[in-house]
Amino acid sequence: MREGAQLTQAEAGNRYEVFHTDCPARDMVDHVTSRWGIWVLISLRSTDLRFYELRDSIRGISEKMLAQTLRALVQDELVWRKVEPTTPPQVTYGLTEFGQDVGAPLTDLFDRITQRLAAGGASATERLSATGQAKPSSTPTPA
Repeated sequence: MREGAQLTQAEAGNRYEVFHTDCPARDMVDHVTSRWGIWVLISLRSTDLRFYELRDSIRGISEKMLAQTLRALVQDELVWRKVEPTTPPQVTYGLTEFGQDVGAPLTDLFDRITQRLAAGGASATERLSATGQAKPSSTPTPA
């Protein structure tokens, strides 16, 4: 295969053309790695949660964004959804087996980052700022 060439069905067996915009695998990766998708998968890694428990575990997510993210992850079969026929309905979410497989490396990444931060104390940005090498900016840098 040429360097930089897209994978084709013939070259990669059952793999998809991941660089093509219509690739279903690309859509799933977009859902998993979206701003909130990662946090949903990490939050559900050890226990099933109801909607509001999940919302409370992920600080800063709106109900609308949580609902959209969950809808995409359920459609991708990474998360299951169970509705109890009560008034009001109780909706519980958890990881499917596939969701656990996909979430494991994300959890490992999260754990490595938090261990590194705990061991080093301040974040890299804070360390650079303290040495005068970089200053955090609240305004975007022009391109």
